[in-house]
Amino acid sequence: MKNWWKYLSILLLFYTVYFGFKGTVPELDILEQSIRNLYFHVPMWFAMMLLMFVSMCYSILYLSKQQIDADIKAAAFAKVGFFFGFLGIITGAVWARATWGAWWVFQEVKLNGAAAALLIYAAYFILRGSFDDEEKKARFSAVYSIFAFTMFMVLINVIPRISNSSLHPGNGGNPGFNSYDLDSDLRMVFYPAVIGWILLSLWITTLIIRIEKVYRKKHQLDIL
Repeated sequence: MKNWWKYLSILLLFYTVYFGFKGTVPELDILEQSIRNLYFHVPMWFAMMLLMFVSMCYSILYLSKQQIDADIKAAAFAKVGFFFGFLGIITGAVWARATWGAWWVFQEVKLNGAAAALLIYAAYFILRGSFDDEEKKARFSAVYSIFAFTMFMVLINVIPRISNSSLHPGNGGNPGFNSYDLDSDLRMVFYPAVIGWILLSLWITTLIIRIEKVYRKKHQLDIL
């Protein structure tokens, strides 16, 4: 069955939502019931990082092969990655409100880094929109995409880990979730959630790629 992975993503996300709200979770200090956000916030960030990485790979492919198809895919993966990053910011703010008492903690280096990373990718889309020539758009966008992903990883993975001001688990000297007792009940939902959100992000990306190709084909026909 060709589209089996799409049905799997739907099944896993239904599973995630149901057991995410109805399943049992360990009694953890500070986190308490907000630990359920682990099934949403963290997998969305995983999906975002994967999509941004693939976008960069297609950008490198475009620079080496000069194939417009690679540029279309690079842009599509970046768009969906940006969307999942925005969802990650929203779910992260909800989690911050429940655990830290504020929607946004300005002293938290990872939150600020995530916001800065999304702004860098927002500039990527602005850059693409500033060119009418498709070849120039693709070339400059590909170069910027490599820079954007590099800065993205530095801002959300490198700086928070070496900073002493980060409140995130696993950053700034804080213990990761394994030390917070990521027990079997959490794992049984968390791992399927990661797979489900990633598959959904890939599904959305394939749709955007198809739409973009149809639009470009129609645009070419209109010109002729």
